[in-house]
Amino acid sequence: MIKRLGYVLALGGVMTVLAGCGENNEASMDNNGNTNSGADNNVEENDNSNNENNTNNENNNSSNTENNSNEAVEEDVDELVMGFIPSQDAAEIATTAEPLEEFLSEELGIDVRAEVMVDYSGLIEAMRTQQVDIGFLNPFGFVQAEDRAGVEVILKSIRHGSDSYVAQYTVPADSHIEDLDDLLEEEGLVWAYPDDLSTSGFLFPAKQLMDMGVENLDNQFQRLSVGGHDNAIMQLIDEQADFATTFDDARDTLADEFPDIHEDLRVIGYTDEIPNDTISVRSELSDNLKEQIQDAFMSLNDNEEMLEVMHEIYTWDGVAIAESSDYDIVRDVFAEFEDDLAN
Repeated sequence: MIKRLGYVLALGGVMTVLAGCGENNEASMDNNGNTNSGADNNVEENDNSNNENNTNNENNNSSNTENNSNEAVEEDVDELVMGFIPSQDAAEIATTAEPLEEFLSEELGIDVRAEVMVDYSGLIEAMRTQQVDIGFLNPFGFVQAEDRAGVEVILKSIRHGSDSYVAQYTVPADSHIEDLDDLLEEEGLVWAYPDDLSTSGFLFPAKQLMDMGVENLDNQFQRLSVGGHDNAIMQLIDEQADFATTFDDARDTLADEFPDIHEDLRVIGYTDEIPNDTISVRSELSDNLKEQIQDAFMSLNDNEEMLEVMHEIYTWDGVAIAESSDYDIVRDVFAEFEDDLAN
């Protein structure tokens, strides 16, 4: 009996142990399940953290790349090209600009080269394609270049102590034309002017004539685009045109060759005030380099020799800081001709 009771107790102990093992195993399975779920969560969190870190690294790398790119752009500029529009003989401008090239090269520590373009459209396109760095753009040329090529104006010219000027109408001294009203009285007069995009040579005079009553410029006049202000004046000297429109006073550009030009040609009228020509820079130059260029040109104001060069090129007497808003009046006039000029 005692022996049987021992067997029963022993068997009960075994069953208890087995039951306990079953509970432990079940608990272990639960714990393993819970543990594995926690591990999964940790993996996801780590993955998310890694992804965020990778994204941050990519952003940092992108930012560094952009910074390095900007630095590289500036470091890669080993020559600056200045683009001029001929207000006189192109070869003469190129020669006259040589001292300016040397001065700016020394000031900036970068070779500077002058290039005379065929017309305003050519200069704008060269700046759009980043082939010309510094553009001597007239007001209309700048407005168009800002819109099409993203150029930035940094300076404007000073002439006769002013940052604005007027366009002038000139005729031969013996002409029957006495004033602007006479231009409207007769159809077929030959009108000589520098270029369709010339601010003083064409656009402001054209707007003024239209405001006075001319409905169609082509019906009223024989238009003669001649590629320069001096060339427009020459058409009068050579008796190839009835009147010419230029900046004030373009006769001075030919005074050495024709000493009596002020007696041989007379002025019959002017336009409203026009903001002076610009020095503008292409869109992809670094801000630092733009500032250096601006400072270098501003130093011309204290250099008599360089001022003489600028006066010989464009009759400039100095330069001043410019902003895009200075040319709002030009934008208004340009809007009148935008469709025609786009064709």
